[in-house]
Amino acid sequence: MKKGIVLLSFVITLLGCHTVDRRDASTQIDLSGYWNDTDLRLASDNLIQLALAVPALSTFARTNGRLPVIIVGTFKNGSDEHIDTSILSTRLEASILNSGKAEFVASGDLRGEIRAERADQQSGYTSDESMAALGREQGADYIMTGSVKTIVDQYNKTATRSYFITSELTDITTNRRVWIGEYNEIKKVIRNPSVKP
Repeated sequence: MKKGIVLLSFVITLLGCHTVDRRDASTQIDLSGYWNDTDLRLASDNLIQLALAVPALSTFARTNGRLPVIIVGTFKNGSDEHIDTSILSTRLEASILNSGKAEFVASGDLRGEIRAERADQQSGYTSDESMAALGREQGADYIMTGSVKTIVDQYNKTATRSYFITSELTDITTNRRVWIGEYNEIKKVIRNPSVKP
């Protein structure tokens, strides 16, 4: 009886274990049919190529004798699923910055943190030599925004999910759009879904 209980406990323990297989990061794995790392890579790589070829950036540099300065605005998730759009905007920002075609200024929460640190340095505890000066922030020439949207079509037990990813560059002074990049090459067919697509 004791041996049977020990054996049963061992079998239950084995059944409860999970395994993890490491894969190359570029391996395409679609489990649910929802947005995943492969979709992110395809969309961002395509938008990065388009963004690096934007004529407005090189024209601005020639005309003004300096690189254009960009601030990252909102990348909206207009889809019906949870998508962390900050990963997409960060990849775009890093690629443009590292290309040497533009400079970026902090935006959102990061800008708030930097301003709080600058204000703290003015409180009398920081030496005059190392204190960051007030009123010296670099203004942006352009704002980069974007969105991810989906169209879902379903009939019986088959569904398709199509993704439309855009990024825009807008002149802050004139509100004139100088670039719109679009990637709409992601379409998935999901058969026999067990949950709503």
